[in-house]
Amino acid sequence: QMNRYIAEVIAAHVAIENWLNQGEGSADALMRRFSPDFTMIPINGMRMDHQAVSAFFHGARASRPGLKIVVDSAVILAEWRDGAAVSYREIHALPGKAETSRWSTVLFRLQEEKIIWRHLHETAIA
Repeated sequence: QMNRYIAEVIAAHVAIENWLNQGEGSADALMRRFSPDFTMIPINGMRMDHQAVSAFFHGARASRPGLKIVVDSAVILAEWRDGAAVSYREIHALPGKAETSRWSTVLFRLQEEKIIWRHLHETAIA
């Protein structure tokens, strides 16, 4: 069976795609995946904290109609008692636009058997 951390990467991106594409789900439910001290470095290099990511999701419901997010090449870089580091590729496709892709590395923490996103670093693939 699939490693639980890789399964969480895929499940989170399905939830994000559904939210941005069709407005399915809720921003609050999405944000429960992330640690209160979550940080992210997106492809533009501008560091985002939990509050910034929350503001983005709350304002972005159904803002990307037709969005498809594909996750592949996922590998466990390391896994320990209460966490893991995972690398994966993410491909975003919007109707009528060129695909964009990025390499992402996420640091997960395990809290009471719940997988929490602690840090995410994305780098655009030129």
